[in-house]
Amino acid sequence: MPHELNPLILNNKKIMLAMLFGAAKETLQIFASDPQWRLVGQLGFISVLHTWNQKLMDHFHLHCIIPAGVLTFDKTKWVAARDKYLFRVESLAKEFRKRYLCKLEKAYGQEKLCFNGRASDFADKQVFVQMINALKNKQWITYSKQPFGGPEHVLEYLGRYTHRVAITNNRILSIEGDEVTFNYRDRSDENKGKPLALKATEFIRRYLLPILPRGFLGHANKKMSIPLLRLLIDPEVKIVVKLSETVQEMMMRLTGVDLSLCPECGKGKMVCIEELPNLLRDTS
Repeated sequence: MPHELNPLILNNKKIMLAMLFGAAKETLQIFASDPQWRLVGQLGFISVLHTWNQKLMDHFHLHCIIPAGVLTFDKTKWVAARDKYLFRVESLAKEFRKRYLCKLEKAYGQEKLCFNGRASDFADKQVFVQMINALKNKQWITYSKQPFGGPEHVLEYLGRYTHRVAITNNRILSIEGDEVTFNYRDRSDENKGKPLALKATEFIRRYLLPILPRGFLGHANKKMSIPLLRLLIDPEVKIVVKLSETVQEMMMRLTGVDLSLCPECGKGKMVCIEELPNLLRDTS
C-alpha cells in the first residue's frame, strides 16, 4: 500500500490537521472575545490550508483570512475593528503554542497517534516529553499582513489555492528510467530556480502528501451567519445572485481559460476516458 494511503498514516494526518485547525480557531476566537482588543464577539474567518513546499515536502500551515470585525454574541450588531491592527502577533503565537501542544499531549496520552519511520523514537514517553518541553521553550511565529484591497483581491488570492495539484506539468523537466526531475525555487538562495531529481517512488510519495482524509473539509454556521452579517453591515446592499455553473464554466468566465482544451496544442478537446476509483477511506 502506498505510504500516504496507509490507514494509520491517514489517521495520524487527520488528527494533526484537526489539532492545527482547532488550535487556530480557539486562539482567534478567544482573542476576539477579550475586551482588551475592543471587539468582544464571534469572529468569522476563512482558513486556507497549505500542505507542501517547492520540493513537494510536507509543510502544513494555515493562512487565515479575517474580516475587520466581529458579530456580537447576541447576534444583533457588527463591531468593526480598529484601523491599525486586529491582534498582537506575539500574543497570538504564545496562545497558539499553548493550545496546540495541549492537544498534542492529549492525543498522545489517549494513544491516538502512531509512530513509524523517523518518528518511531517518539513512541517512548520520555522522548516525547523531552520534545514537548523543547517546543514549549521555543519561540513560535505568527505572521500578519495588511488587509486585502477589496473583495476582488480576496477572490484572486483564494483562486491560487483551489483546484490545484502539488506540481504543474511545466515544472517537470524530465522523466527518465526510475527518476523524475523537476524545477523548484530555492527560497534560501534568492528564490533561484533549480532542478531536483528524485526516484519515482519518492516523487510519488511526496506527490501524495497533500491528500486529505475524507470528510475533513467543511464550514460551520455559514448559511445562517453570512446573510445576517450582510444585513447588519449594510441593509441596502444589493446581493448578487449565486450562479449555478460547473468548474469549467466558472474558470472560463473568470479567467478565459478553457479547461476542456488540450494543454499541449490548445485546440483539441480533452475526453474523459475513465474515472479513477476513490482509494481513500474514512478511518475515524
